[in-house]
Amino acid sequence: MNGTTGQTSHQDRVWSVAEHLDDVLSKIHPLEPIELQLLDAQGCVLVEDITVPVALPPFDNSSMDGYAVRVADVAGATEEFPAALTVIGDVAAGNGELPPVGPGEAARIMTGAPVPPGAEAVVPVEWTDGGTGEGPVATMRAHSAAPEGAAGEVRVHRPVAERAHIRARGSDVRAGESALRAGTVLGASQIGLLAAIGRGTVKVRPRPRVVVMSTGSELVQPGEALGSGQIHDSNSFQLTAAARDAGAIPYRVGAVADDAETLRATLEDQLIRADILVTSGGVSVGAYDVVKETLAGLSAEEGRVEFRKLAMQPGKPQGFGLIGPDRTPLLALPGNPVSSYVSFELFVRPAIRALMGLRDVHRPTARAECTEAIASSPQGKRQFLRGSYDSAAGQVTPVGGAGSHLIKALAHANALIIVPEDVTEVARGDAVDVLLLG
Repeated sequence: MNGTTGQTSHQDRVWSVAEHLDDVLSKIHPLEPIELQLLDAQGCVLVEDITVPVALPPFDNSSMDGYAVRVADVAGATEEFPAALTVIGDVAAGNGELPPVGPGEAARIMTGAPVPPGAEAVVPVEWTDGGTGEGPVATMRAHSAAPEGAAGEVRVHRPVAERAHIRARGSDVRAGESALRAGTVLGASQIGLLAAIGRGTVKVRPRPRVVVMSTGSELVQPGEALGSGQIHDSNSFQLTAAARDAGAIPYRVGAVADDAETLRATLEDQLIRADILVTSGGVSVGAYDVVKETLAGLSAEEGRVEFRKLAMQPGKPQGFGLIGPDRTPLLALPGNPVSSYVSFELFVRPAIRALMGLRDVHRPTARAECTEAIASSPQGKRQFLRGSYDSAAGQVTPVGGAGSHLIKALAHANALIIVPEDVTEVARGDAVDVLLLG
């Protein structure tokens, strides 16, 4: 018997979704950490534990606009019988020298300003006459318009408890406590905390630079008129937006014509700014599948890209490899818009998240009741159907058909319904797994 008889060649092997993804992730390594300014670090993953060098807040401060007083001086105060106190000055946020508050005295104080020595509580301005000698006021007069408000007399209409309306030093966090742990993705609130504790820079894994290009001589830039047989390039825009959503810094390259030398030159030009390359189109079995033609013929020095058939629908043809002097990962996706997007979500997004150093690189999944029957799903293939997922009801409804060109339906979906390889139909009311896209 011939040694190859009855065996599947490597080229004809059909990969499962899991096998292809595992192979991709096994060759992806997190980017090296760098020190970045705070705003440049937004969206990046922290690689160091951060401790608080000084307490927050660093001093006792007022949580209200009002008057810093001694508790005994306002005990029993009412609107009919107010406590009259001498105003000794203003304490504004940022004040360095603080006037001590003695018996029968009050300091007009602003929110966030340090509590002056001698003061035991803050009376809100609404509990006073604001120094007007009349009834309760709703607000202070601006210092520039009424500087006399920092002196004179104020009448307090209500008593106040000790430490009332005072934010204690360290009440947010004490010095030496943990602020953020390594592995944290830095969003707006984390950036704010780092600034509050005085950090101007932070060590993170940078956001990956993802170069996205689509191929096809039929593609025309949106905004330009279509000629005969032409379509607008949607893939490069869709995938660039998806890369940004995944946390990357994306660079979109205009559509490349079906010419091997042009594609080769474009790839060489883009390698210098890419942590990962993503192409769409030209990976099937046609005579003009330029991506496959170009990348399958790379020399050993240039790298290696393998083209595969996957047991999935849509997205059967896929390419993956490492190219260039730095062996930059390249994922070659099919050209149909839905196939391209589904492939991005399943393979490229996890690769981007792995480059970022995230612990969990996958989209969340949920179990949901399918509100409509799915009449047929190909035996032996994992099918991904667009769906509208209602988390409150725990239900998902298919959106559009199974065609890989139906981009409108994709725009109205927030989930992918997963039909396993061994399931050929789904009855209405059956439970299915859904990949959540939002």
